[in-house]
Amino acid sequence: MTAGRDDRGRTVIVVVDGFGIGAMPDAGALRPGDLAADTCGHVLDHAREVLGRPLRLPVLGALGLGLVHPHPDLARGTRLPVAAGRAALGYPGADTFAGHQTMMGADFSRVTVARLGEHLPEVTAALRAAGHRVVLLDGRPLLLVDGSVLVHDNLEADPGINWNASAELTDLGFDGILAVARTVRAVAPVARVIAVGGHADGPLPEFVRDGDAGTVGLDTPASGFYRNDGLQVRHLGAELDHTRQLPDLAARSGIPVTLVGKAADILACEAAVRRPAVPTAEVLAHTAEAVRAPGEALVVANVQESDLAGHQQDAERYARILEQVDAGLAALVALLDRPGDRLVVTGDHGNDPTIGHAYHTREYVPVLIHRPGAPGVELLPDADSLADVGATAAAALGLDPGGLANGRRIPQRAAV
Repeated sequence: MTAGRDDRGRTVIVVVDGFGIGAMPDAGALRPGDLAADTCGHVLDHAREVLGRPLRLPVLGALGLGLVHPHPDLARGTRLPVAAGRAALGYPGADTFAGHQTMMGADFSRVTVARLGEHLPEVTAALRAAGHRVVLLDGRPLLLVDGSVLVHDNLEADPGINWNASAELTDLGFDGILAVARTVRAVAPVARVIAVGGHADGPLPEFVRDGDAGTVGLDTPASGFYRNDGLQVRHLGAELDHTRQLPDLAARSGIPVTLVGKAADILACEAAVRRPAVPTAEVLAHTAEAVRAPGEALVVANVQESDLAGHQQDAERYARILEQVDAGLAALVALLDRPGDRLVVTGDHGNDPTIGHAYHTREYVPVLIHRPGAPGVELLPDADSLADVGATAAAALGLDPGGLANGRRIPQRAAV
């Protein structure tokens, strides 16, 4: 799959957030029931039951989804020149930030997992040293800062991976929320501190609840932040060498880089064009626009609404988002028609809306690669890590995957 400098084309990675294709062997370590997780299969089953018809996913089928996740409602073969496989996550838990950083070449295998309650003294001291008023909220292990910002465990990822700093934008501008988050980030041992500002359906303390494994935090989906307009989010990650990730590696070699959707929020690359968006239609439109630009390109896009549907445990909404994604992929397949072009469709973790909880699920994800001009269909061996997806994309762009901190190109296994 390696292209030379003179014939490399456009590589587009579309991450369908929360799109898993079956539980990894260790998926039940935190929640034993997660061993039954299968986001793709369960959404397909639910759609047939509720809609009375199979989901219309002709492009995902043609890209080989049914080869790596056999299902009666998915095509069992394809005439497109594709390589299809699946990838293990390659990092602990199931998290969007860690997933994307890993996919771009970071080594996240040693992410520190910690509840905020275990680090209240140092977080409180850092905030007070920065001039903030800090109190425990109702005596529980989360902090109320300046009467408006909640610093709390993130309840959407596996317990202890991320912390949030959340506030109503009517109480405090986003710059103020971000300042609190940056102070917390300076002492936090976790992978990500997330600054979140939005408009809730009531006072934020009304939406605080207990999570798994002793965590306590704001139930962000229940608060209305995602439903109401004006949401602002900034992801502050653990220190990484971003020069050894795919976007920076591509940019330094002269390849234009565009980051779309949530990828624009969480991936670092100073040279990148950023197109943040949440609505799936906007994400797909920005992605197609970037592909239409002349010359070579790297585009990394995240479809977030699938993940939001998983958190809302809304399998029907998840199904309709998949159909919307499929239609958008049809346009990308048509645009990426030159030898050397690559369309990579994958996920960052699972988020099974039928599993009985609103958390991510630790699942394998598909790796579906459209390769114009390549002969036939290839089955790929299981990748050990999402980092292998990034390394494979680097090779397609004519870049040395060894320039990444983690990952290796996925080799060919067998022709179908």
